[in-house]
Amino acid sequence: MKHLFTLALIISILFVKAQPPAGYYNSASGLTGVQLQSALHLIIDNHQSQSYNSLHEHFKNTDKKPDGTVWDMYSDIPGGTPPYIFHFTSGDQCGNYNSEGDCYNREHSWPKSWFDDRPPMYSDLFHLYPTDGYVNGRRSNYPFGEVGSATWASENGSRLGNSNYPGYSGVVFEPIDAFKGDFARTYFYMSTRYYQEDNGWPGSAQVNGSQLKPWALAMMKEWHLADPVSQKEIDRNNAVYEIQGNRNPFIDHPEYVSYIWGGPVGVEDKEFVSNLRVYPVPAVDFCIIEHNGYFSTYDFSIELRDITGREYEVDYSVSGDQIKVNSQKLNPGFYFITIYQDGKKPAFARIVK
Repeated sequence: MKHLFTLALIISILFVKAQPPAGYYNSASGLTGVQLQSALHLIIDNHQSQSYNSLHEHFKNTDKKPDGTVWDMYSDIPGGTPPYIFHFTSGDQCGNYNSEGDCYNREHSWPKSWFDDRPPMYSDLFHLYPTDGYVNGRRSNYPFGEVGSATWASENGSRLGNSNYPGYSGVVFEPIDAFKGDFARTYFYMSTRYYQEDNGWPGSAQVNGSQLKPWALAMMKEWHLADPVSQKEIDRNNAVYEIQGNRNPFIDHPEYVSYIWGGPVGVEDKEFVSNLRVYPVPAVDFCIIEHNGYFSTYDFSIELRDITGREYEVDYSVSGDQIKVNSQKLNPGFYFITIYQDGKKPAFARIVK
């Protein structure tokens, strides 16, 4: 099976899987698309809802770093020294705050205003995390996204500013790369746990009810692949399961993202080519793909698909190391190019129209 990757995801990917109870996902076996999403919804539905006041106590099991401190994704620097740390004490819990490092509180990573502050979403541990209160306040209820020019940045590098991701230009909050996959899988959980249970949700620029809008879905799929499942997530998934009685399927089975929403599975494709240059961005009548001599001049094949997986006929010409793709007939959006040649690893790129 051929899978498509964007230029932004040219990395070696190896997902580590958590171990759900035997048979937990049996009813989802062999399904794809909305049928799989619906089956997973039934598996993880009706969890044992916890009180909001109990969350600080639960965080001691779900979000504790190996050294016993609070695992705050808005201040942590994996592999480095965080600017400050919090302890699981009432003195470090917000409370009032005036700046970073004052205290931590309970962050609704899927902002509560998007579901009208309703239960059981309000206290669902799979999207609630302990985070710096000040950074949480700066994030507010803005969508997650990718920032062009930041208007503000936290001490660990999280950023606030206008989106430069295709499809949305409003204000967004961008966590650091090391935790983007965590938040993407959180959002896939929310879209599945509350699938068809979102009547009356106000939504936002990022979501319609419980479902991600096209630009956000494309971005979250990229984040999911670029930042694979970590041991932190595996441990947290198991801990939340002990508390709520349900799991995040996209931590246990990262390939479910592709099976439901399309795109690369991210398990089989471990080797591919990264030295491509694509311009102009956005494309108008054409785009140029430079492969730096990796392919023979003519003996290759090209696939062009949109984010839904729909394949398009490709009109292109070749000149040296350049492939010129005619994009006149494409609607505005983003597309994925895959280049194949016998005896060579595939090459992948994204076209923005």
